[in-house]
Amino acid sequence: QLATGLVGVRTPYGIPRNAFDERTIPGGSSSGSALAVARGHVSFALGTDTAGSGRVPAAFNNLVGLKPTRGLISTTGVVPACRSLDCVSIFALTVADACAVAEAAKGFDAFDPFSREDAGVVSFLPGAAPSSFRFGVPSERDLVFFDDEQARRNFHDAVERLERLGGERVAIDFAPFREAAALLYEGPWAAERLVAGKKILDENPEALHPVIRDILSDATRIDGLAAFRGTYRLRELARTTSRAWAAMDVLVVPTAPTIYSIADVESDPRRKNAHLGTYTNFVNLLDLSALAVPAGFRADGLPSGITLIGPRDHDHRLAAIGDAFHRSQSLPLGATGARDETAASPSPRNEAPSSPAALSLAVVGAHLRGLPLHHELLELGATFVRACRTVPAYRLFALPSATPPKPALVRVSIGETGHAIEVEVWSIPSANFGAFIAKVRAPLCIGTLALEDGTSVHGFLCEASATTNAEDISAHGGWRAYLASLKACSNPPLSV
Repeated sequence: QLATGLVGVRTPYGIPRNAFDERTIPGGSSSGSALAVARGHVSFALGTDTAGSGRVPAAFNNLVGLKPTRGLISTTGVVPACRSLDCVSIFALTVADACAVAEAAKGFDAFDPFSREDAGVVSFLPGAAPSSFRFGVPSERDLVFFDDEQARRNFHDAVERLERLGGERVAIDFAPFREAAALLYEGPWAAERLVAGKKILDENPEALHPVIRDILSDATRIDGLAAFRGTYRLRELARTTSRAWAAMDVLVVPTAPTIYSIADVESDPRRKNAHLGTYTNFVNLLDLSALAVPAGFRADGLPSGITLIGPRDHDHRLAAIGDAFHRSQSLPLGATGARDETAASPSPRNEAPSSPAALSLAVVGAHLRGLPLHHELLELGATFVRACRTVPAYRLFALPSATPPKPALVRVSIGETGHAIEVEVWSIPSANFGAFIAKVRAPLCIGTLALEDGTSVHGFLCEASATTNAEDISAHGGWRAYLASLKACSNPPLSV
């Protein structure tokens, strides 16, 4: 009721039952949506996610739960919990299905004041999994399972599986994330629930589930001073946690630290519910992306799950790793008994991959087709693959005094506004790739570019220091468009 609670049983109507054990909670608040998918009634369902309501039910029912970056999918028509944090989430049996739905659902909505104008350019498509990646895990002292040794064992098994997939485990300080999670029940965000619930609380309190009535009543005592203090502290924690991403590509946590029976929750409803948000509550507060993925079954037959968490707009990266992780297990889909026919065990990590015959390179400026340096690609036997765009995490500059004229592509820092930039991807024979790189001169260099389809390729980047006096041309979306604008300015139309 009112999307308040992670247990899935806070309703004045019938209590939904876990798809694998009717004595166990289904997870909430979107319990009905999750169960409809787990039992095979539908291929996917929408949920909402403020504190983890689109992720906890996924873990408890052997599902994928996609929690997009805030503002990518419209919340018009959603009964709000905390409107500044709410996301529409997606439950599905596979990562591919969840991403396909998100691709169809994303986009700007002028009727939703929290919708982002660039929502349509952010990609959910997983693409190929990276051959290597760094995943952060809370240090052992920060991992909490509330004495549930089965949950602890399953999570450690999942970490080992990620390592076999090419991941490098990095221990992180989880304390600032945990403090951010605790803020959800304090200050602005507890009081924000009154926007949707206060009218019912004042006029018809008996219509509310008793636990929800208590939560809303407590929120009426939060004053403006507490609200501002909470807002300030969250900004400080956002700054602190942003530094952690320099050491990891993705954060991996248990979706929930444990799972409870319905009787357990009814005996201590608020404390047990708070336990379930240990690894979920901070995500929307810090404007992060998240993907909950099944991680096998516990010894008692109940499902377990992990959540991959990334910076804002890194939904495609989570999908690539999460899809590889999910398929590597060959698990049944939900509670349907069916299996994903595309699932396959990955090659062991210690098997050296064979050297590719060709390598992909993304070009952004003078090497584009028809431009002055394009001949260098052709001379090396390169073949055109596709035209596409980067993820919206870059800025493009026109380098002053470059001959021939060249752009500089720079990846923005976390928290800065980026753009999706047009590139061309070319395939260069591996034997000739070194010769090409030898021609690249500072401040340009060859790095790794993240593309909108979720893949990563080698590509041109530039040292940030070289753009100090350069013109920012990111708004044009690409080097060709910028050159076209220069030509249009030099040939103004005749007046009529």
